[in-house]
Amino acid sequence: QLRVAKNCAGGRRHRSGTLQKGTTMQFKGTVFRYGRDIDTDVIIPARYLNTSDPAELAKHCLEDLDPTFVSRVSAGDIVVAEENFGCGSSSREHAPVAIKAAGVSCVIAKSFARIFYRNSINMGLPILECPEAVDAISEGDVVSVDADTGIITDETTGSVFRAQPFPPFIQEIINDGGLVARTKRVIAEKGVM
Repeated sequence: QLRVAKNCAGGRRHRSGTLQKGTTMQFKGTVFRYGRDIDTDVIIPARYLNTSDPAELAKHCLEDLDPTFVSRVSAGDIVVAEENFGCGSSSREHAPVAIKAAGVSCVIAKSFARIFYRNSINMGLPILECPEAVDAISEGDVVSVDADTGIITDETTGSVFRAQPFPPFIQEIINDGGLVARTKRVIAEKGVM
């Protein structure tokens, strides 16, 4: 029986689309908790932007904010942050690529900078806005996320929250690994080129 403690589903609205059968967007991991206004230069410092190699970017993810992040993060872990995550003057895709390549399965924040929000989807990094969850979740908690339904469960405390789920067309982009990968799949399926 699901008891939803708080509802964050009033966030960004999306158009509907079609999702491939059998795909799910479910994640579970340990939380790394950060504050507000985490900008893209903190997510991946500019001195490492001479590469677009995801593995190389992952080695330096969040190192100026949390020098131990890369050594502690495990595949599937979750970043939780306050307002305006991914802000800054940079429109580069390196920031969500670095987070994803470091092993983070999704980011939950009170809000995201517009360009980071779109770049995350384009790069296949799931992100959810849910201020109530952010207020309740602590560093080190184990959290599970069902992005299909928007359900966020803090397994450590038992609290349950509901974020706005991704519409099917965005789920397709993320499940395919990003917009470029999805476009290649669609072209291949249609026999174009």
